[in-house]
Amino acid sequence: MTNKKPQRVQTGVRIEKRILKVLKAVAAQQEMSLGDLLEGILLHSFEGKASFDTETLGFIEQMRTAYGLDLSANDSAWIDPS
Repeated sequence: MTNKKPQRVQTGVRIEKRILKVLKAVAAQQEMSLGDLLEGILLHSFEGKASFDTETLGFIEQMRTAYGLDLSANDSAWIDPS
């Protein structure tokens, strides 16, 4: 754990509902808040690191199937810089 004190703010973001369901399931499985999960995903991404281990990726795939999440990175509004 770090001694750094994050300064958190309340924010309103729109997110696809099936993605949110999967994220909430992953957060619950990891016994953490949705906000903490998102912070971890983003901080890993900012450093070019993978956010999830193989076991968690398997769980995510199960949740994607359960919630009918058929979107992929190609469906994102994000513009791939490569």
